[in-house]
Amino acid sequence: MLRTRLLAAAFAALTLTGAPAVAQDAPASPPQAPQAIAPSPALQARIDELPAILSGGGDYEAFFHPAFVAQVPKAQFDQMTAQMRAGADAPPEIADVEARDPNQAVITVAFANTTATLQIAVDPAEPHQVTGLRVTGFQAREASLGEVFDAIEALPGRTGYAAARLGDGAPQMLHAEDADTPFGVGSAFKLWILAELVRATNAGERQWDDVVTLDGSALPGGAYFAAPAGTEVTLRELAGRMISVSDNSATDILLHHLGRERVEAMLPVVGVAPEQVAMNRPLLGTLEFFKLKGIEDGALGRQWIGSDHAERRALLAGEVAAAPITAIRPDLFQDGVPVMIDAIEFFASPADLVRTMDWLRRNTEANSVARDILSQNPGVSPGIAQQWRYVGYKGGSEPGVINMTLLLQAQSGEWYAFSGSWNDPEAAVDNGRFAGLVSRMAELAAAALPQQSAGQ
Repeated sequence: MLRTRLLAAAFAALTLTGAPAVAQDAPASPPQAPQAIAPSPALQARIDELPAILSGGGDYEAFFHPAFVAQVPKAQFDQMTAQMRAGADAPPEIADVEARDPNQAVITVAFANTTATLQIAVDPAEPHQVTGLRVTGFQAREASLGEVFDAIEALPGRTGYAAARLGDGAPQMLHAEDADTPFGVGSAFKLWILAELVRATNAGERQWDDVVTLDGSALPGGAYFAAPAGTEVTLRELAGRMISVSDNSATDILLHHLGRERVEAMLPVVGVAPEQVAMNRPLLGTLEFFKLKGIEDGALGRQWIGSDHAERRALLAGEVAAAPITAIRPDLFQDGVPVMIDAIEFFASPADLVRTMDWLRRNTEANSVARDILSQNPGVSPGIAQQWRYVGYKGGSEPGVINMTLLLQAQSGEWYAFSGSWNDPEAAVDNGRFAGLVSRMAELAAAALPQQSAGQ
């Protein structure tokens, strides 16, 4: 869910490296046919080794560049890939390779019950280690929307989802299961911070290019974790990072700058049900969240659980604020064990988040900056995203929690929203399987809709 230096890679972008994403070549100009690019022998050799690496074997430190290993230790990598394999004994298979240049490629890897699209890059210099490996999408193999929804409902733990058509009135539910039930949703709560920023910019209270000057306060992991006091950053940049890569430092800066109470006040405005509004007050910042769960085996968290609303606000202002960031155990979440997800989380029902996306849709018609921010990371593979006119996305995950929430505009111009959550307090959820099912839902739904508006 919430990326920090203390936390295993989160779902938001499903990134296994901090290296830049594979560059996109410009399309060939008509009428010339695109020229096939052959992977270099070094790239092909690394691709051939990849199934063993994804299965927990091979020589991890010889395969990856030291910069990759430093950011993604083998134990963390194996934890993520184990979820992709979903307990299958057979190694994954390379199903397709599309070289973008001799040292970079987009590859399709077939796992037991899902297919993953990855971008891989190798160092052109000897020993040609892998410098980047990024998961850009999952796709399940279910053949129909009904099979997708049945598969979501069959997952262990608790699941719920809502798919709705959006228009002038309230969202019209098309498919739903436990749509009004609250779930832990991780970083999807950052949509509420974006909503307050949209409200403020629409009202003329703030401008996207307003500058925030950092005061040197402790921040969780992200682009501004080590930024010195006096660093200046615009609201546009902060919001972009908060949504597109789920940057926790950007999130906490925005929450502090906009005001916790103002963001809390937006929850009922965007359509969060009263029960979930109460569950999210006081609304935690991400560093506060980590402190509650990760200091002295959750001692602050247990105090939080046993406190009323006023006591919780006092706890945040007192002991939580005073606790040093170094007190958070460095392996928090890295063992894959859920930590108090039923009591310390960001809570929303699928219907809450559908209504949130609908509010953002209606209130960003003349606010292109916010629309652009929502679409920077579509949450599904590029091929699936291209089947829609517009895809906005935010999700979140931590051990035992995953949420994916999509705002979709069909080629016909009609708007839809989907939000799905999976919680299991006993075990880590399979992020890849869930992402594959949601991606498959988006693909099947796009294929079932008219491709043109009536006027085209």
